[in-house]
Amino acid sequence: MTPAAPLQDLPDYAERVLELAERIPPGRVMTYGDVAEWLGEGGPRQVGRVMALYGGAVPWWRVVRADGALLPGHELRALGHYREEGTPLREASRTAEGHVPRLDMRRARWDGQEGA
Repeated sequence: MTPAAPLQDLPDYAERVLELAERIPPGRVMTYGDVAEWLGEGGPRQVGRVMALYGGAVPWWRVVRADGALLPGHELRALGHYREEGTPLREASRTAEGHVPRLDMRRARWDGQEGA
């Protein structure tokens, strides 16, 4: 994750993505596609691009892949956050590379509703 740019330098779409990422409660996640759908604009790739470019100053680990796999290259940092926040995880199978768990998407996914 790269450091966030000053807010005045952010494109409007990026600012909206980052604001939503900040609203995701601890222990919950939204997929890239969920974020795009909630905003009514863009798609998973656009959200991923925003997070890659500007997401370093927000809880980036709460915006995830739909399959629950941890962000390649950031698995251990993300896993630390998930464990600290109590995010539901599925333990890795013995055949999983590095034995890194996945997110339990059924339990961890947030629908964007406050208090949910």
